[in-house]
Amino acid sequence: MEEKIRCKWCVGIDIYEKYHDEEWGVPVYEDQKLFEFLILETFQAGLSWITILKKRENFQLAFDNFDYKKVSNYTEDKIQELLQDAGIIRNQLKIRAAVSNAIAFMKVQEEFGSFSKYIWEFTEGKPINNNRKTLKEVPATTPLSDAISKDLKKRGFKFVGSTVVYAHMQATGMVDDHVDDCWKKAK
Repeated sequence: MEEKIRCKWCVGIDIYEKYHDEEWGVPVYEDQKLFEFLILETFQAGLSWITILKKRENFQLAFDNFDYKKVSNYTEDKIQELLQDAGIIRNQLKIRAAVSNAIAFMKVQEEFGSFSKYIWEFTEGKPINNNRKTLKEVPATTPLSDAISKDLKKRGFKFVGSTVVYAHMQATGMVDDHVDDCWKKAK
C-alpha cells in the first residue's frame, strides 16, 4: 500500500493527520461549524494547534456544542464555571471573547442572512487555491486576512487578529494551503 503524502506539519502525529485528512482546508459553509472554528482559533491564539485539538471535545462540552445562541447568553456564573474547567484553556479574556463573539456572530447573521454568506463574500464564495511548494511558502497572514480581521474587529469580534483569521481561513477551506504534492491538494 502506498503511503499518502501529506503536508509536513501533520506527519507522524495521529490527531494532526486525522485533522489534516478530514477537515483542514475543506470548505465549510455551515454557520455552526464556522462558529466552532472561530472559537477554537481564538483560543489557539498564542498556543499550538495540537493543544486545541487535544482539548476539542472538552471545548465542545464546555461551550454547549458551540451553540452560538447559548454561548451568547452565558452569565457571569457560567463564565466563572468555565474558568474552573481544566479541560479547556482557562483564559478569562478568551472565555469572555467567546461570549461577545457569539453576540457579534448573530449580529452578522442578522445583517447578512448568515455568517457564512458574510465571511465567504471575501473570497467571492469559493476557496482561494494557493500553489505552495513547501510549508515555508505558507504565510501567517495575507492582505485579505488583514482586511477580514479589521472588519471583524469593527463588528465587535475579539481575538481575531490577522494570524487567527488566516488560520480560520485555512481551517474552513476559504484558502487551500495544502502543499502541491499533498494528496489533499485541489487539482
